[in-house]
Amino acid sequence: MPRLVPPVIPPGRMRGGPQPVLPAPDGLSLRPWLSSDAATVVTAYRDPAIQLWHRRQLLTEAEARELIAAWNRLWQAETGAAWAVVRGDQGEPLGRVSLRDVDLDTGQAEVGYWVLPAARGGGIAVSAVTGLSRWALGDLGLHRLELMHSVANLASCRVAARAGFRLEGVMVSALLHADGWHDMHLHARTQGE
Repeated sequence: MPRLVPPVIPPGRMRGGPQPVLPAPDGLSLRPWLSSDAATVVTAYRDPAIQLWHRRQLLTEAEARELIAAWNRLWQAETGAAWAVVRGDQGEPLGRVSLRDVDLDTGQAEVGYWVLPAARGGGIAVSAVTGLSRWALGDLGLHRLELMHSVANLASCRVAARAGFRLEGVMVSALLHADGWHDMHLHARTQGE
């Protein structure tokens, strides 16, 4: 059946090349995850604050290596991508930033992130989300990015606002966490903003 509207981004735009290392403000870079980062991923997913807002738990480095491999496969599938947030371009990870639910046809994706406990409080999440957003809305050509977080996660609300994502509303009882159903804030940023 003929289409009335062409895809916003043609298939192959992501998988046609390697996942890039992206610049971010404040001397940070976003690089693809390496299997050698497994211990850092285990440390992150054992952190009580990360567990509070996420739905996954890792117990071993083997599980972390499997998760990193899954994150890296998202690029080739053109359904997402995950980056380690580092100082310079090849340092130890300070956090993670990602695109989830990438839809090249409609030009939309969701942004997610976390920061390791030792790196919190210095604006790393804002810089990482800003760097990823510039690339996703610019070079990749997405039209809309969404960022969702529990309404109880005030730090994520501040990150979204400082990274240029406007609050669009509340999704009632939208995501099940370990402690029950959470209302979620929906923030968004579009191309040209």
